[in-house]
Amino acid sequence: MTGRDRMVLPRGLYAITPDWGDTRALLAATETILAAGCRVLQYRNKIASPCHRQEQAVALRGLTRRFGARLIVNDDIELALFAEADGVHLGEDDGALAEARRRLGAGRMLGASCYQSLERADAATAAGADYLAFGSCFVSPTKPSARRLDPAVLAAARRRTGLPVCAIGGITLANVAEPLAAGADLVAVISALYEAADPGLASRKFVELIEQHARNRHDIP
Repeated sequence: MTGRDRMVLPRGLYAITPDWGDTRALLAATETILAAGCRVLQYRNKIASPCHRQEQAVALRGLTRRFGARLIVNDDIELALFAEADGVHLGEDDGALAEARRRLGAGRMLGASCYQSLERADAATAAGADYLAFGSCFVSPTKPSARRLDPAVLAAARRRTGLPVCAIGGITLANVAEPLAAGADLVAVISALYEAADPGLASRKFVELIEQHARNRHDIP
């Protein structure tokens, strides 16, 4: 533990952007997703040029501010700082978490991909992570070869670290109840939002299902 007060992401839907080069289309879809109640957005684009990524990240920062949502940048601390994002999310090959924590300072969030590993969750917590992501929950269109997650890891990670846990990988409206029941605080979604016929409607349905699950869990004695 670092001794600092950790920042907390709003529980619920965690939208992740696809590798779209069309900034106008990306902003239009994201606006409807945020307007429908999503309050956490991760900017992730693995194929755009550095200048294009700066353009998109800054534009998305404007959108998230308008809707009172948090913006997290995937795997790029420099871009997160440039765009004045709320934080950065790092995978196992994206740099040292402790160094990222130092560079981000206390006022920005650090997320860490833990895959299926509780040991990595422990290390990330010690390095100053604010939330932990685990996956792949299901077969994912984004990472089809990713190993599947044992859902019990989600609850175990919450117990031993005390941090919010985010489930990722192949999550849809049809299966989102499973990671929520297993203990996920957040569910990360790409394709089921951005590839939906109506991203705003899909976002609203996800938010409703997540809120319904939270109410039902609260009602359990």
